[in-house]
Amino acid sequence: MIAQRINGVLRPVPTGFVYAAGLVPLALLVWQAATGGLGVDPVKAIEHRLGELALQFLVGVLAISPLRWWTGVNLIRFRRAIGLLSFFYVCLHLSVWLALDLQFRWAEIGADIAKRPYITLGMLAFVAMIPLAVTSTNGAIRRMGASAWTRLHRLTYLVAVLGALHFLLLVKAWPPEPIIYLGCVLFLLGLRAFRALRRGG
Repeated sequence: MIAQRINGVLRPVPTGFVYAAGLVPLALLVWQAATGGLGVDPVKAIEHRLGELALQFLVGVLAISPLRWWTGVNLIRFRRAIGLLSFFYVCLHLSVWLALDLQFRWAEIGADIAKRPYITLGMLAFVAMIPLAVTSTNGAIRRMGASAWTRLHRLTYLVAVLGALHFLLLVKAWPPEPIIYLGCVLFLLGLRAFRALRRGG
């Protein structure tokens, strides 16, 4: 009953509202940067916040199907928007790292990608997200066929693990926050595996 009421409330909500709401954290970040509220190293603060937002939206994508399976709350029609917002924030995160942090020093960038595992994992996650973003249209589903499109978009699982590991290795000291993100990703993937095994049995 509660799920039906929630679904009824969400039914008239346009997808554009999700995009608009997803840009609110960016607006707040810009405001903090403009008012000097990001501390002594604003570039690092911006870079890390954008990466964290990307991971948060990615966890949101993973949560949509289990939420529908186990509670009946259906957010499937918002999944594409949430996934594209994740990719948008990943692009911003990468752009800040390239342009503001390393200032397009390509030799240093290449060395960091090769030598620093957390950067290597982050770049792999970004590359894996590109085909997901490119094929996030109804036209792509029609051209590829639903089965092939579904198989491709299972890359989301890999991206989520890589993104969570990127965050965990970045902070080095292992504070609770990145561990919680990784735990959420593994838990949500575990729910998928459990359901697949139960249905297969």
